Amino acid sequence: PPSGSNSISGRCRATVRGPMQELPGGGCAGPRGPAKSNISRPAYRRSLNMAGGAHEIRDPIHVFVRLDDAEREVLDSAPLQRLRHIHQLALTYLVYPGATHKRFEHSLGVMELASRVFDVVTNPANLSDEIRKLLKPLTIPDELRYWRRVLRMAALCHDAGHLPFSHAGERDLLPPDWDHERLTRLIISSEEMKQIWESVTPPLRAQDIEKVAVGPRKAKNLHFSDWEAILADIIVGDAFGADRIDYLLRDSYHAGVAYGRFDHYRLIDTLRILMPPQSDVGNSSSEPSLGVEEGGIQSVEALMIARYFMYSQVYFHRTRRIYDIHLTDYLKEWLDDGLFPTALDKFLAITDIEVIASLRDAARDSNSNGQQHAQRIIRREHFKRLYSANPSDRRVNLESGRALAEGLGAEFGNENFRHDHLAHQSDGPDFPVRTHDDITLSSLAVSEALKHLPPIPLDYIFVDRTVEQKAKKWLEENRHNAIKPKKEHIDE
Repeated sequence: PPSGSNSISGRCRATVRGPMQELPGGGCAGPRGPAKSNISRPAYRRSLNMAGGAHEIRDPIHVFVRLDDAEREVLDSAPLQRLRHIHQLALTYLVYPGATHKRFEHSLGVMELASRVFDVVTNPANLSDEIRKLLKPLTIPDELRYWRRVLRMAALCHDAGHLPFSHAGERDLLPPDWDHERLTRLIISSEEMKQIWESVTPPLRAQDIEKVAVGPRKAKNLHFSDWEAILADIIVGDAFGADRIDYLLRDSYHAGVAYGRFDHYRLIDTLRILMPPQSDVGNSSSEPSLGVEEGGIQSVEALMIARYFMYSQVYFHRTRRIYDIHLTDYLKEWLDDGLFPTALDKFLAITDIEVIASLRDAARDSNSNGQQHAQRIIRREHFKRLYSANPSDRRVNLESGRALAEGLGAEFGNENFRHDHLAHQSDGPDFPVRTHDDITLSSLAVSEALKHLPPIPLDYIFVDRTVEQKAKKWLEENRHNAIKPKKEHIDE
């Protein structure tokens, strides 16, 4: 429908209040007068090109998420239903009680947003002749419909391989070279899912869904066309992927904080497929990619600032981080060989429910593996923050936290401390921006805010409460000398 229409199909629909009629100036009216306008979301209320029946699911972020019969079948599959029992933010609900949401609803939200982005960037009015020539599916309606369906299925499945409690301990609890994206790929290509892909008309290729769900960096053994890379970027892109947009909005809502909100409507409306910038600054690629009209750059800046605050205030919250560490320590003792299984039947059988039940049992049983770690979680007897790296210490030694953790461990025993350190990049996203005079530039040349995003440091030392006071005293007396780089100690 034309921009500004408030009808999903381009025509007025009957409602529970009675028949709806089109008004001369657009919009719909029913027995009780004009329907509420959705003019603030003009690009999103267009047809979903659904085959088969339509199903509606209410969502606190996107109001409604609509699925057809095949998508509903994917949603009802065992791997997707498992996500109802995987917390999006691990044990964050022990800090922010409202953050009990799951990967299931996030997956629905990503599908909804990815579809909106696809409809905007493939709209003929938003495409240049050069882009049409380079990306053939844009000019073949059947191809476009096929890839839209692939995108929606990929968005639904993009997190299917998450471990219990999502990212908590993923690097330590899987065998080498395994991550949740690899498990996601296994699920997408499993027999259960292949039966669904093959039942769709036309049938969907499992490998196409794999590619779009995880992207080139997580499927290096597969060849990506420019078109496939763009579709993957719609879902998992670093700058404005639907995954990032949804988790910021959703996590902010459920945690009860305002940090993650930004004008995602404006952002999505200004997204475009663009050629790389003709500039010495920034992107040096020669392939088309997702970019933004100049009028949407402030929305991207708002997204990145929202991300900064969500990391610093929620994702990197000190108590949340130590609960992740205690959970990882427990799982290393509870799991066979200290690792999650990668055989799909065994992997899919473990959710947060099984882990929480085992934690509660272990906390009460002195003979169980990992009882001490379980008690720290169940009884809220977690290690306390002893140290957070600050700019002054970092000027002396970028590894100040590590230096202090080594000194404290040598003095009081390593088992009484946990050092939580993560090098977090502060580089802004580099993507093409089309200016009002039709010149394409790098985002880093257009936006000073993106060019100078602050880093998000994470460098904590946590201490067992039994030695907390002694450790604090040691820190007061030895901090200055302990953080000095070793070379300085030698010179002195």
